[in-house]
Amino acid sequence: MSEIVVSHGYGASDDSVWFPYLTKRLATAGHRVTVPRLPQTEAPQLGPWRETFGAAALAAGPAGSTVLVGHSIGGVNVLRFLEQHDPEVNGVFAGVLLVATSAHEVGYDELAPFFEGGFDWERIRRSARHFRVLQAMDDPVNQPDPSEHVRLLVEGLGATAVVTPTGAHFGATPDDHVEVPEAVRLVTELLAT
Repeated sequence: MSEIVVSHGYGASDDSVWFPYLTKRLATAGHRVTVPRLPQTEAPQLGPWRETFGAAALAAGPAGSTVLVGHSIGGVNVLRFLEQHDPEVNGVFAGVLLVATSAHEVGYDELAPFFEGGFDWERIRRSARHFRVLQAMDDPVNQPDPSEHVRLLVEGLGATAVVTPTGAHFGATPDDHVEVPEAVRLVTELLAT
């Protein structure tokens, strides 16, 4: 059994957007999905979010059979966790999937601290074997150009990207319950590599 640990986004929880769909689809394939509830979801703070997600990621099982997934600012949270992860002590994660994740600040003042100082791409790359990015071109959040966020993530992480023409932010609000088959496919692909 492989483990998948998901960092939800702003205002979201474990039963938001496409997480129930992902959980159900991967459970039928024998995998376990954990979506820890991050503290103060309506007023995210990097330290507590990173610590809560990191504890869940490390507790899930061996890093080599664990895939980390982040949606929106949750993807940035995954990157910040990996910057502090010690792969020599705690292992290298099987893979990372970033869904609708911003590569830089996009105008939400309360989320600006997540982006301060840029990313230590080299350190992040050492903490996981493979990276995937899923982005829709009609995303209203990753502006001014969703493809710019994809380019920066691909360059920084050596990631493979899947860009869809539609899909918006893959759940406009936490209460949207959508199916994202591409996320399931990409996680399955990461588990197989």
